[in-house]
Amino acid sequence: MNDEVVFRTDCPSRAIIDQIANKWSILILAVLLDEPRRFNDIKRRLEGITQRVLTQNLRRLERSGMITRRVLSGRTLGVEYALTPLGRSLQEPLGQFYEWTVRNMDVIQSRQRAYDASSMSG
Repeated sequence: MNDEVVFRTDCPSRAIIDQIANKWSILILAVLLDEPRRFNDIKRRLEGITQRVLTQNLRRLERSGMITRRVLSGRTLGVEYALTPLGRSLQEPLGQFYEWTVRNMDVIQSRQRAYDASSMSG
């Protein structure tokens, strides 16, 4: 990896990393792993996300080719989102990242508490 290219402000990788590493993007991709889902189903599964933020993130993921959007016709109109092969290709690295997070969250939280305590006393 060439550090000069990766860290330049005009390198397209920075925008892609920003898109994928976004908290909501990661969670949306995880929700869509098992099956396509409707907008409201995604929203219900992501506690704390607003309709506006979900819409923005879904549009960015669709624009980047990570998900597809399909309008459902019938008695009740709706929209369904699904992973594309490109989006699905993130399953392994994001899965590893999630496992690392779960494996280390107690240590990280403990260190955060220790840091906060030392910052308050000093």
